[in-house]
Amino acid sequence: MENMTLLLSMGALLLAIGAFAGVLAGLLGVGGGIILVPAFFYAFSALGFGSPQLMQMCLATSLATIIVTSLRSLNAHNKKGAVDWTILRTWAPGIVIGAIVGVFLVASLRTLSLQLIFGGLAIAIGLWMTFGSNSWRIAQAMPTGLARAALSPLLGFLSVLMGIGGGSFGVPVMSLYNTPIHRAVATAAGFGVLIAVPSVIVLLFKDVAVAPPFTVGSVNFVAFGLVVAMTLITAPWGAALAHRTDANRLKRVFGVFLVLVALNMLRKAVGW
Repeated sequence: MENMTLLLSMGALLLAIGAFAGVLAGLLGVGGGIILVPAFFYAFSALGFGSPQLMQMCLATSLATIIVTSLRSLNAHNKKGAVDWTILRTWAPGIVIGAIVGVFLVASLRTLSLQLIFGGLAIAIGLWMTFGSNSWRIAQAMPTGLARAALSPLLGFLSVLMGIGGGSFGVPVMSLYNTPIHRAVATAAGFGVLIAVPSVIVLLFKDVAVAPPFTVGSVNFVAFGLVVAMTLITAPWGAALAHRTDANRLKRVFGVFLVLVALNMLRKAVGW
């Protein structure tokens, strides 16, 4: 009976998290991971699964959901001819290398360190969403040679440290290098697949000591299944709402919200 009560409580929380993540993803075009990781952290902590490996499980489960949502998004964008396959193909090796290095670092770190990393990087993303502009440019074409060799693994590495797909870092980078925003968003879905697949394979073999039911390695499959199901339902609602609202203003509001969430995570990490 106790296990059933736990599963029901967990299921209700995760359904709400998935619905919220789906709406925001459709509304703002942000990847689910930036929402899911802190939501998983607070949900699993409230359910009594706090441990030195809690953030590891949150990151791993978020990355598992990204495999499904990124593949779905990539397919939808490809049907519209929006994906830049040249960028995706040439950046893929570096992104995968960075993701693999990142996931082995994640597997070796504990919750406190990962909280600090997530909080710091989330503040940077939130500030970009609040104050950044799609009109800013560094150059008129995507970098090649040494610049690409440095940027592509960094993109994969930082994304894995946060448990997110390619959008939060990939879209700003492509936009700064003069890639049209819709093409950047479409291509970043492919980045998400490249980041998440190797990471999840590694984390399936990295056990978590204190874990909810149906956890394999660091991936909780209850959270994975419920969140994927809900995001597939609610993301179109967010997309429909985006056409009736000022998306740029909403993105700035969400940027402020993300900074506050990140600051709260940092506060908890340092014990305030």
